[in-house]
Amino acid sequence: MLNIILFGPPGAGKGTQSDLLMQRYNLNYISTGEALRKEISSKSELGLKAKSIIESGGLVDDEIIVQIIGQALTNTEVCDGFLFDGFPRTYVQAFILDGLFTRLQTSLSRIFILDVPDELCVQRLLQRAKEQDRSDDKASVIKRRLEEYHEKTLPLLEFYKDTDIYTMIDGTGTAEEVFNRIDAHISEELSRRPANIIMFGYPGSGRASQAARLAKEFNLTVISTGKLLHEEVSKKGPFSSQIEPYLNDGLLVPDEIVVRLIEQKLKEMDGTTRGYVFKGYPRTLVQAYILDGILKKQGSAISCVINLKVPVFELIKRLDARAKTKEMMPYDSKASTIVARLEEHEQRTEPVLAYYQHHNLVVEIDGTGNTDEVYQRLHAPALRAIRNLK
Repeated sequence: MLNIILFGPPGAGKGTQSDLLMQRYNLNYISTGEALRKEISSKSELGLKAKSIIESGGLVDDEIIVQIIGQALTNTEVCDGFLFDGFPRTYVQAFILDGLFTRLQTSLSRIFILDVPDELCVQRLLQRAKEQDRSDDKASVIKRRLEEYHEKTLPLLEFYKDTDIYTMIDGTGTAEEVFNRIDAHISEELSRRPANIIMFGYPGSGRASQAARLAKEFNLTVISTGKLLHEEVSKKGPFSSQIEPYLNDGLLVPDEIVVRLIEQKLKEMDGTTRGYVFKGYPRTLVQAYILDGILKKQGSAISCVINLKVPVFELIKRLDARAKTKEMMPYDSKASTIVARLEEHEQRTEPVLAYYQHHNLVVEIDGTGNTDEVYQRLHAPALRAIRNLK
């Protein structure tokens, strides 16, 4: 997820930048004031407590604030992250936010501070008052608001100042110029996140073509167990004699062999790639657990599983057509081996799909049509996963 706090003095343009960030990255806006008003209007137990405190002239305490923010985080529509306004405002609330993120198994991605001189803030707010006829934007009120920002908000930033997520942004210039400065940092942040995608589907669904396109666009490496196995056979590696009979019959090669080849490949690619597209693996539930373990050793995990759905008769046509090309696989040679391969996939690999569905990682994609049409369908969900925004 992409979780952002946007700080800045009154008149810095936080509202404009918040709108742009939410549109670009599908973020949910979390405002303490807005969340409070929502709870009060719903007449919930928390809302009634908050209303009683406010009406008596008091400040809503952190015990209530943390519950309200917690509900706002868990009760929102599907999004790719959160943008915070007005929270945290104190050291205590900063720790509270860390705790809330820990519960959600995520973390704060960036804190942006819009750096705008007080003189320019005053100028902007007075201009806004004139254009929108806002009586609250008087010079005396603006001065008090700026003083409060410097006295209360800036000290809070010390909580984050020594972290690598603290980012000062030049807030002068047009809204587009400021957004481009913010966006450059977000793009850099997202580009560093590892991504691992499983390209799932029956033989003939087009997994190889789509995996190759994803890898090329997003600097990923395709891990094809079929390719690894054929390379091992062609170079007469230590496992070649064991592998060959399985390949000729279109059957699954034992896990002990496949795991060793995958680990060897990941070791070779370590530090040279952003992540992987797994094609042809995992094919069994056992292999799914194995892959989780392999990636965990690298401090990584599966980002998403793209399941290409193609009707059975279309699969048979494609595999039969492939048998007449140089891309022919050993089991493409006759109808019986094609059917056996499809049946084995249904019996042994469908539980794998169910496993990843349970973890909300599966994206179902219509795999019919040409390569470009299918790629257009899977591009957006793949991009979200690659950005680790799920």
